[in-house]
Amino acid sequence: MLKARVLTAIPLVAIVLALVWRAPSAGLEALFLLLALLGAWEWGRLAGLTKMPQQAAFVAVVAVVLALAMVAGVAALEGWQLPGLLWWLAIFLLLIGQSRREQPLVLARGLLLAGGVITLGLAWLGLAAIADKAHGAFWLTALFVLVWGADIGAYFAGRRFGRRPLALRLSPGKTWEGVIGGLALGLVLIGLWAGVGRSALGIEFSFAWLLPVAVMVILSAVVGDLAESLLKRQSGSKDSGWILPGHGGVLDRVDALLAAAPVMAAALVGLP
Repeated sequence: MLKARVLTAIPLVAIVLALVWRAPSAGLEALFLLLALLGAWEWGRLAGLTKMPQQAAFVAVVAVVLALAMVAGVAALEGWQLPGLLWWLAIFLLLIGQSRREQPLVLARGLLLAGGVITLGLAWLGLAAIADKAHGAFWLTALFVLVWGADIGAYFAGRRFGRRPLALRLSPGKTWEGVIGGLALGLVLIGLWAGVGRSALGIEFSFAWLLPVAVMVILSAVVGDLAESLLKRQSGSKDSGWILPGHGGVLDRVDALLAAAPVMAAALVGLP
């Protein structure tokens, strides 16, 4: 399993980083749109759409919403970030409530589908907004370093030291030790990447600003991961899909980014 994950992850990481650093921002927005639509297909199935025309209709709705946002240039505007943060705060509170119930509430299909449109839309806005910033490639890479580093740290720390479940009724395999390990590795890696940005690229920012931002992004990634776990648990699915060997579906790989991207975008508001 681990070997399959590594063999799939390495070329994917290389391709993503090459596109981040070489593709124009419009191309990146289109790439993020494609990922959102693949995620929408899986989201629709997890939300209870069992027939292909139903899933296709849901993908079409997400496509129209994101296409309108792209044409209107919403990602470059200020103002959507606060509602985005409030949305994820509401999901965090929902997760706390669900994790404390013996039998978590089964959310209505319509609510799950509406939540999918909002969640995927905010993730696209976050990624597009970061790409559109000055030094967008650096900040997108910083986001990926935080999320991927935290994921790797959580995986190995959880396997080696995991004892205390994080949210047993939502995701039995996740532990507090894993969260701490992910936070530690993510902060080490972002510190190294920040040094590259300041010394080699001449990007100005304060480490006193970056540290709390990094912590918030990593913790929001955990919330995004748990939110997708809740969605899968309600549908009775182990994975969101099968497209990525050893990883499951697209949502299984971008679940942390669903929350981390809008949080990172909000943190970057005001930076030149």
